[in-house]
Amino acid sequence: MTTSSPHPIRPPRTLRGRLLVLTLFASITGASAQSKPAAKPEPDVIVFTNGDQLTGTVERGAGDSIVFKSDMAGEITVPFAKIKELRSHGTFALLRKDTKTPTTNVEEGTLSYSDSKVTITNVATGGKETVATKDIDFLIDRPTYDKQVNTRPGLLTGWKGAVTGGATFVRSTQNGSTFTAGTTLVRAVPLVGYLPPKSKSIFNLNETYGKLTQPVIPQTVPPTPPSIAKTDIFVAGFEQDEYFSPRFYALGHTNFNHDYSQGLRLQQVYGAGIGWTPVKTGKQQLDVKADLHYEKQNFEPPTVNANLIGSTISELYHRNLPWKIVLNENADILPAYNQTNDYSADATVAFVLPVYKRLGVNFTTTDNFLNDPAVGYRKNSFQFVTGVTYTLP
Repeated sequence: MTTSSPHPIRPPRTLRGRLLVLTLFASITGASAQSKPAAKPEPDVIVFTNGDQLTGTVERGAGDSIVFKSDMAGEITVPFAKIKELRSHGTFALLRKDTKTPTTNVEEGTLSYSDSKVTITNVATGGKETVATKDIDFLIDRPTYDKQVNTRPGLLTGWKGAVTGGATFVRSTQNGSTFTAGTTLVRAVPLVGYLPPKSKSIFNLNETYGKLTQPVIPQTVPPTPPSIAKTDIFVAGFEQDEYFSPRFYALGHTNFNHDYSQGLRLQQVYGAGIGWTPVKTGKQQLDVKADLHYEKQNFEPPTVNANLIGSTISELYHRNLPWKIVLNENADILPAYNQTNDYSADATVAFVLPVYKRLGVNFTTTDNFLNDPAVGYRKNSFQFVTGVTYTLP
């Protein structure tokens, strides 16, 4: 005779326990799997002509050399002439020297090198393209190429330049104050300097304002109000360049100029033209530009306002001097075709001397020439300005 156990086994409870054990086991197994470090990508390898090898990562290439980064040697530049063989596992974009823009005639894929030739293997198709090193302009890793070339940066991204300000105060028998402020901002796309340019935006703004109060000495009876002399010079401009080759570009621009010392209330210029960069190195750059524009001059009465059709012929020069001194120079001449007597010109030379980190001292001379100013005003307006400059990162 069988008797039932006073404590029978409850299958539901046993099943729940099994599920709990299985869940705990799965959690431990998953945690162990997640704790394992991801496999490191296989390093790139350089075999030098003398047989030595170096492992690391190919960063980029320019002309007849590549930039290679390794844990042992850091970041080094290696000429192709010293490389026997190169094997890289990253994907790159190769731009040839005859490339007019960063998006034309581009080879993309993995990179290898031997026998003085670079081979790009297309990852998707397996097709190979071999290029002699003498024909290579740039080698760019694919993520950088996509970000800098295939993606348009935001409107507020990538601006570089400098902000300058200064002030002078006189408090005595005479009371005078003079303020100067200015900024020059440039954005080149792509945002890295080693790629061929696609476009460039240039914005500049400069203001000089001063007021000098001179009392009448000796004072008269009844009192004569003091004389007041004002200085008010304002210049603003914007230019957009679109490159159709690394050295040539089309441009559109607008400029505004107010100069109280010449009786010029406002000069407006709206134009389009072409530009050329005959010199571009790490130390210096020279640009030459020409346009066709509409120009409107608004003067202090009784001078008659002018509506002009003319051109702006200009040159801009930038040079990095010893001791981190920077020279910026530009000159413009604006002939008018419908009223040949109403031509104008201006020139600026500026030196920036470093002081501390991004702070510097700025020395600027500017000469504006207006051949037909307002009645009673001089043709030239000359300024010499010193101030503190902050260079934007």
